[in-house]
Amino acid sequence: MKALILVGGFGTRLRPLTLSFPKPLVDFANKPMILHQIEALKAVGVDEVVLAINYQPEVMLNFLKDFEAKLEIKITCSQETEPMGTAGPLALARDKLVDGSGEPFFVLNSDVISEYPLKEMIEFHKAHGGEASIMVTKVDEPSKYGVVVMDETTGKVEKFVEKPKLFVGNKINAGIYLLNPSVLDKIELRPTSIEKETFPKIAAAQGLYAMVLPGFWMDIGQPRDYITGLRLYLDSLRKKSPAKLTTGAHLVGNVLVDETAKIGEGCLIGPDVAIGPGCVVESGVRLSRCTVMRGARIKKHACISSSIIGWHSTVGQWARIENMTILGEDVHVCDEIYTNGGVVLPHKEIKSNILKPEIVM
Repeated sequence: MKALILVGGFGTRLRPLTLSFPKPLVDFANKPMILHQIEALKAVGVDEVVLAINYQPEVMLNFLKDFEAKLEIKITCSQETEPMGTAGPLALARDKLVDGSGEPFFVLNSDVISEYPLKEMIEFHKAHGGEASIMVTKVDEPSKYGVVVMDETTGKVEKFVEKPKLFVGNKINAGIYLLNPSVLDKIELRPTSIEKETFPKIAAAQGLYAMVLPGFWMDIGQPRDYITGLRLYLDSLRKKSPAKLTTGAHLVGNVLVDETAKIGEGCLIGPDVAIGPGCVVESGVRLSRCTVMRGARIKKHACISSSIIGWHSTVGQWARIENMTILGEDVHVCDEIYTNGGVVLPHKEIKSNILKPEIVM
């Protein structure tokens, strides 16, 4: 089987982290976002993953070379010269996706994190015999999204309603698809949207079915959702494979600490914290609802909550970092500094307090 991951653009919503790495390579729960998807695809027998990308393909491919060998999966790029929307990339990668076997292929949005029930999706697709399957997820606020109106028993999709004013349903497109090769015949090689153009066509011909995603779902393309996504992901690990979480006297709730990270005496860490490889957390530090990425150092008695600490950054002694503060790569926060929602670009030194959310160039 084959799969296409829609990587796309510049990841502007996740700056300043995406100033250092393309978004799919930004760490989530201690590994690059895209790796969560590639591992899930490999587990259901996908042997080739095509990345649809218009930005820094060399960086992506060089980075993924190691994983290609480790996971024994072929990873290639299909490069857009102009943004092709969400369907154009499928037409562009046609030759990579169609091998004459007639097997369906997966398409995934690179920002989406979930439990990836791909095995169930294959079974669902075979059972309904239609042309395309999409995953949908239930949301509390459907008016912000495109809603999928479907038959609750068979899963057959009737129509799509973009940002509905009146309630038509609470299931939205979750960005995970399984498509027969014939779907490619319905997509022209031009910038085009799979949600607005391709799927409505297939639904009109009675060939589109939706499966409700079990478990959690999050689009982690922006910081607040990234932090929420981490909580949901760790929660899911607690239920599915608790052994992967870190335990210890100084930890509360769900915490993931890389084995190469060092944690000092008298810390209190958790809930919902990920600490990456090579990090140093000195004594008396308090961490909650945050990510500390590879090589960062948190000095004594610092307190960090609801924030993201980028690669190789340092947080000074007694510093307090909170309210969606995001430190880009190699940012140095001096001792006793307070930052309330500061978004700091890479390679900066912060010597004075950031009292209200602002971007520090």
